[in-house]
Amino acid sequence: MSWKDTAEPVLTRLPAIRRPEGHVPFRRKLGWTAGILVLYFFLTNVMLFGVGDSTEVFGRFRSILAGASGSLMQVGIGPIVTASIVLQLLGGSDLLGLDTQNNPRDQVLYQGLQKFLVFVMTAATALPMVYAGFLTADPSVANSLGVGVSGLELLIFVQVFAGGILLLYMDEIVSKWGIGSGIGLFIIAGVSQRMIGGLVATPNFGGSWGIFPTWVRMALGVEERPNPIAPGGFNELLTGDAQVLAILTTIAIFVIVVYAESVRVEIPLSNARVKGARGRFPVKLIYASVLPMILVRALQMNLQFLGQGINSAVGLPDFLGVYAEGQPVDGLFYYLAPVQSPQDWMWFAYTVDGNPEIWQILMRVSVDLTVMIIGGAIFAIFWVRTTNMGPEATAQQIHGSGMQIPGFRQNVQSIERVLDQYIPQVTVIGGALVGVLAVGANMFGTIGNVTGTGLLLTVSITYKLYEQIAEEQLMEMHPMMRKMFGS
Repeated sequence: MSWKDTAEPVLTRLPAIRRPEGHVPFRRKLGWTAGILVLYFFLTNVMLFGVGDSTEVFGRFRSILAGASGSLMQVGIGPIVTASIVLQLLGGSDLLGLDTQNNPRDQVLYQGLQKFLVFVMTAATALPMVYAGFLTADPSVANSLGVGVSGLELLIFVQVFAGGILLLYMDEIVSKWGIGSGIGLFIIAGVSQRMIGGLVATPNFGGSWGIFPTWVRMALGVEERPNPIAPGGFNELLTGDAQVLAILTTIAIFVIVVYAESVRVEIPLSNARVKGARGRFPVKLIYASVLPMILVRALQMNLQFLGQGINSAVGLPDFLGVYAEGQPVDGLFYYLAPVQSPQDWMWFAYTVDGNPEIWQILMRVSVDLTVMIIGGAIFAIFWVRTTNMGPEATAQQIHGSGMQIPGFRQNVQSIERVLDQYIPQVTVIGGALVGVLAVGANMFGTIGNVTGTGLLLTVSITYKLYEQIAEEQLMEMHPMMRKMFGS
C-alpha cells in the first residue's frame, strides 16, 4: 500500500467547511467576510484564562502572523503558514507524488494533508509556549481551581491549540463562502490596527503617543521640536518622535507596490466560439503576489523561535547566540535575525542593542537581504507550481474557457509555449523584487512599526481584494460572465 492508501481514511475524514453547492450572491459573500472579521477582532481581545506573565514570542514578526499576544489568537496564522512551507517544499520536490492539477483524489488528499499538518504545527507551537515559560501559569488561579500548576498549564495549552484551529476554520469559511482568503484578511486587520494605533494612539490607549498627537504636542510646545540645522537635529527629525522617515517609507511602499501591481505583460486572447470576443491575459510583475514573503519570514521566525526556546531551556553556546531581553545580540542567531527597524542597523543615529561592531551590522544586513532575495524567488516558484498558476495549468484554464492566442493553433501546447516565455522569468524577478522591498522598508521603518513585510502584504492583499470585489460585482451584474470564467 502507498502512503495515499494508508492516509486517505484519516485525511478525508477531517472536519471541513462545506462548499456552497451553487452561486453565492455577492452580498452574502460580503456578509460572511465581515462576520469573520468581527469574530477575529473579538477573539484577539479574549485573553487566555489562567496566564500570569506572558512574553511576546514572535516579537516584530507579529504584524505578519496576525493574532494578539496573550489572547486566544496567540499563535496567529503561524501554524498555517508553516504547514504551507512544508507542503510547498515537499510538493515542489515532487516527493508526495500528488497530481493536484488533474487528479481530484490527489486534490482532496493534498487539502487534507495540509489541514492535518496545521493541527500538528499548532500543537508543536503551543507546547513550547506553555512549557518553556513564554506563557506562565498563575499559581493563585491553579490553587483556586484545585488542579495544580501542571493542570492549569494543560488548560492553557488547550486554549492556545483551540484558538489556532479556530483560526484555520475561519480562514476556510472566508475562502469558500467569502471574498479573498482568511489569511489575507487577518493580516490586513492586524497591520491596519497597528498602523492606526501608530498614527493616533495616546498613552491611555496605545502605550505611547502616536504621530498626530506628537505633532500636536510639538506645535503646542508641550514637547520639544527637533531643530534640523542643529547638530544631530536632522537625524532626530527623521528617526525621532516625529517619525518623518517612517511616514516617507510608508508612502513610498504604498506607491511602489501599487505601481508594481499595475506593471504587466498582456497576452492577447480571442474566443474561438464567439467572433469579436477578445481579451487579454495579464502576467503581472508580482505574478506570485507577495504572499510567498510570508513563507520566507515564517521560516526565519521559526528559526528564531527555536533559538529562543533552546536558550531559555538549556542555554546556547556564545557562537550560536548571545541573548539580551529575549533578543539575539551576537552569534549565529544574531546574523540570521532579520533587520526589523532602523534601530537594528543605524549605528550613527541609535545605540544598537548589544553594541555590535559596524562590520557585524553590515553582515547581518547582507545576510537578511540575501535570504529575502533568494528565498523570495524560490518560494515564488513553489507558490506558482502549487497554486496552479504555472504555464501548464494556466494554459489548460485558458483553453478550457474557450479562449486562444490569435495566430497560434487551438491547443493547450501552443498556449503553454507562449506562457512559458513569460511566467517563469517574471515569477523569479517579482519574488526577488518583493524581497528587496521588504528589507528596505524594514530598514527605514514604517508607521506603527508594522515592519516592511507586513506593510507590503497589506497593500498588495488590499489591492487584490479590491480587484476581486470588482470582479464579483461584475459577475453579479452579468451572470453570463460566470459561465465564461467557469465560476
